[in-house]
Amino acid sequence: MLHKENGNMDQQRKWDVDCVIYDCDGVLFDSFEANRRLYDTIALAARGIRLDDDELRYCHTHTVFQSIAHICRNDADSERRAQEFFKGNIDFRDFIPYLTMEPHVTETLERLKARGISRAISTNRTTSMRHIMERYGLWRYFDVVVTAAHQAEAGSGGGSSREILQAKSKPDPEGVEKILETLKARREATLYIGDSEVDMDTARSSGVRFVAYKNNALDADGSIDDHLALFEFLSDG
Repeated sequence: MLHKENGNMDQQRKWDVDCVIYDCDGVLFDSFEANRRLYDTIALAARGIRLDDDELRYCHTHTVFQSIAHICRNDADSERRAQEFFKGNIDFRDFIPYLTMEPHVTETLERLKARGISRAISTNRTTSMRHIMERYGLWRYFDVVVTAAHQAEAGSGGGSSREILQAKSKPDPEGVEKILETLKARREATLYIGDSEVDMDTARSSGVRFVAYKNNALDADGSIDDHLALFEFLSDG
């Protein structure tokens, strides 16, 4: 289902788009179960108690290090145990099988590619993003991937260069800025698709349009409940 700009968008209005930037968790994938298992494992090791609902919602949209700090807030010993457990015991590949790709993602990406529209990812995931790209065969669908990883990595797939770039975690605009620079995309012709306030703030701080995915409560330029609905916003030219 498509929602016009907070319900008031002119039915005939279309956007000229050079580039579409996607968040990962909650947009490309339903990752709630994977994140619940990951952060419950860390929380149990650090403090012996699973996450509550508010903590899980926080961890779902923040980096692993921000999440550990949040889980163990006001308890330095607990945070130290969590950091040590994470570094010594957690393998992100163990949780990736619990991701579920959202409907019509690859079909939408193929159609965008056929139109000559660049596709990118901006996520607060760190090193796990490379495993996700490889497991789900996503390299051929994206031109640039930006994570909150601690070092830049280069990937390849489909016979052409693919990149994972380092940036400050969202909502800092650095990730979007790197995408715009790398792809030579026009700011006014770029869309950011996200499902959280962090994504909304990222788009706003970057000066690009924001399209909310499955979250009509966000202050967005447009809102969709299915990836294919994006094309209702795009001009034919």
